[in-house]
Amino acid sequence: MASLLYTTFTVLMAILSSSIVCFAFPGFSFGWGGGAGGDGDGSFGNGQGYPGLFPEFYSFSCPQANDIVMSVLESVIAKEPRMAASLLRLHFHDCFVQGCDASVLLDDNVMFASEKNSGPNSNSIRGFEVIDEIKSKLEEACPQTVSCADILALAARGSTVLVSIQIFIYR
Repeated sequence: MASLLYTTFTVLMAILSSSIVCFAFPGFSFGWGGGAGGDGDGSFGNGQGYPGLFPEFYSFSCPQANDIVMSVLESVIAKEPRMAASLLRLHFHDCFVQGCDASVLLDDNVMFASEKNSGPNSNSIRGFEVIDEIKSKLEEACPQTVSCADILALAARGSTVLVSIQIFIYR
């Protein structure tokens, strides 16, 4: 349990430090779709004209998005603390192959075998029901606004934050 908490804390610190670098040095985005600044050519990210995900991304289109995500995570993680690490791992597996596109959430169909049930992921990654619950509540509040890929990112970030807060409180 201690090594899981340490790993989660280490990942959180890496995420936070990369965000701090992006805000401290506008225009420096690690190539992550724009981050806190542009490329100096009037566009965001890699000259594609759109910003990447940042904490205030949904502040106008779905201002309650973060509160909805955090409320679901708080109740789920209170019942099953290991789910925080599972959601971070789910996000990792989504981003690992060809970017963070929520493809790990797709089910098998006649056209293709999904990442969800592929050999390395089968009976290994979990947390799909938590993502489904978050998506359902977000669709009630802000229909067709928050992408599934962003839900995975928000859930990974939020669960890591919640576990990190618990580490500091109980030390």
